[in-house]
Amino acid sequence: MRDFHAHTNYSDGEFLRGMVQAAAAAGLEGIGFTDHCTVSSREEPATVRNVYGFNLDLTYERRRQAIETERKREDVSIEIYDGVEMDYDPRDESEIREFLAEANFDYTIGSVHGVDGKNVQVPSNFAELTEAELDGIVDDYFETLVSLVESELFDVAAHLDLIERTAPLRGRATTDHYERVAEAFADSRTIPEINAGRAVSDVALVHPSDPFLETLRAHDVSVTVGTDSHRPNEIGERAAFLEEYLAERGIEPVAPPGLE
Repeated sequence: MRDFHAHTNYSDGEFLRGMVQAAAAAGLEGIGFTDHCTVSSREEPATVRNVYGFNLDLTYERRRQAIETERKREDVSIEIYDGVEMDYDPRDESEIREFLAEANFDYTIGSVHGVDGKNVQVPSNFAELTEAELDGIVDDYFETLVSLVESELFDVAAHLDLIERTAPLRGRATTDHYERVAEAFADSRTIPEINAGRAVSDVALVHPSDPFLETLRAHDVSVTVGTDSHRPNEIGERAAFLEEYLAERGIEPVAPPGLE
């Protein structure tokens, strides 16, 4: 079992060494650190970047040194991967492409967190919208996700149906949305992940949902896995959940294409 999606103190997680130790204690063969990064200069994402420290473009070399230090420790017996989770917006493709080419990570994850300047994980952003407007947000979210896949900028697309975390948007995705995304993956080197970031929480939510996952499988789309852990005590429980989840469904996950 390997975990290809985890965070450290280089974005909104806890200390890198503690995350490595927790991954080893959980019996993982490898842990991939994919700290958040936003390179857009537009006002809204730039504010998020500054408030939450999603600035791996400024710190990736220091984090890389920290990863190398951990790799050399005699008591470290697992693989440690140097990745990134990049916020994606089609308007930022040139900046993203330039940075990723410069940084040369082991692999890259792309994620859609916002639509029309609104973070899709914040329910209050959508409290005053009409039903039609909410459906429009969901349409835009999936169109942006398709753009992410078609951009070929990333090895992995993160938490495909992130909107399911948010009550006003939950349950609005359709089979047509899933089909459109699955078709994009089928024609791309980018692959989706099975994300356990909310799987063992009160909401018991796995990304993608079962209907979405079945659509991906119908299109013969490979998947990778990530716990999306931000704290050491999350890794073991989420990794165990993923192992059982995959076994029950007969899924053999793959590594991100950048590692192959």
